[in-house]
Amino acid sequence: MNCFHLNAGNVRSMTNRCYAEAVSGNNGGQVDHGFHPTYLAAHDNAIELRIYPLMTSPNIVLVEDDPPLRTLTARALQENGYRVQTASSAPEMWIAFENGHVDLLLLDIMLPGTNGIDLCREIRRRSDVPIIFISAKNSEADRVIGLELGADDYLAKPFGARELVARVRAVLRRGGLERQPSGPRDNEDKFDGWAVNYPRRELKSPDGAVVPLTGAEFDLLASFLGQPQRVIARERLIELSRTRLGDSSDRSIDVLVSRLRRKLSTEDKPAPIVTVRGVGYMFNATVERS
Repeated sequence: MNCFHLNAGNVRSMTNRCYAEAVSGNNGGQVDHGFHPTYLAAHDNAIELRIYPLMTSPNIVLVEDDPPLRTLTARALQENGYRVQTASSAPEMWIAFENGHVDLLLLDIMLPGTNGIDLCREIRRRSDVPIIFISAKNSEADRVIGLELGADDYLAKPFGARELVARVRAVLRRGGLERQPSGPRDNEDKFDGWAVNYPRRELKSPDGAVVPLTGAEFDLLASFLGQPQRVIARERLIELSRTRLGDSSDRSIDVLVSRLRRKLSTEDKPAPIVTVRGVGYMFNATVERS
């Protein structure tokens, strides 16, 4: 029985084996999302409880123009429980965005027509969706450019399935989509009129406007707020941000700090991030917990 194609006649005939297949995806990775949990609930609550995790799996859009690599990458993600939409060009990517919510974008840089760099710029003007660049270009300059544009990570080709999935999980986890056990933390921090809401991973400016942050920028800000008015060495910031940065180097941290500074600066006051030459950075503001 194909447990992913249901109708009123076979819903109640699903066995425990089928429940397990529905949850784990042991049907070769071919998942049909056409049914709806509400429909299932009307027939059998047990099925609803088992199916729901599948329906709420993060949705990933993969943009890659190499067909074999696109297929292998999508398969690796599907086998680890993710929903995947594939695209080979910019127009196909925008169609995928229009079809529904996107939790993460895997974006090749060398694409026909509009390349990944230009696409990233356009996406960042519209959305703060997490982005992982995938590219055969692996120089420090290429990685830095990707991070400066707002990418959350940079994965160099060739890459293995384990590294791919680990980086995807890390980016989604930092975005709150891969829930992992963690220690208690305050719901909100405030400093200089700014407000940081941790459950929503949201930053509000003194005038109440929401300031878009990438996952890496939010994580860096959280690291500073956890140790205000204390010098944090670059090496420590690299360690804290390692799962976010494809290039774990002083230069990558400097780029990330520069991006965060720009977003925390106002006409009246510069960002409270102070450079301690030769050592690292300090968040020079009083933080109020709530």
